[in-house]
Amino acid sequence: MVSQVSLLLDTNIISELVKAEPHPHVLQQFQGYKQEIAIPSLVWHELRFGWLRMPNSKRKQSIGLFLHDVVSLVPILPYDTAAAKIHAEIRVEAQRIGQTLPFADGQIAAIAMSQGLSLVTRNTKDFETICGLRLINWFE
Repeated sequence: MVSQVSLLLDTNIISELVKAEPHPHVLQQFQGYKQEIAIPSLVWHELRFGWLRMPNSKRKQSIGLFLHDVVSLVPILPYDTAAAKIHAEIRVEAQRIGQTLPFADGQIAAIAMSQGLSLVTRNTKDFETICGLRLINWFE
């Protein structure tokens, strides 16, 4: 049986999984849907940037192993031409309704929308005004 990616994970989901005691529902969902998840290239950047900036420690080593052994095996989806087109559209719509959409959040949302995926995030409030974006919060 071939599985298909249906969920795009935001940085806060992966960050939760790195914790010594991750939220049990987030861990359960990650394990249950691991064949259906991907991360946007921007999330991969945010995770690696944060890790590279950490001082050398056991925690940094532990997170490095997690990024290598778990996260690097998840498909990483690029911000491509289709996502850029959608991103421009959702930025214009946000401006039209008087909202400011952080650039990276817009890119993440656009990747999800261009691939027909649901975005899994703890910060649903940051994305809820984006028309057509499907949101899931594994913390609820």
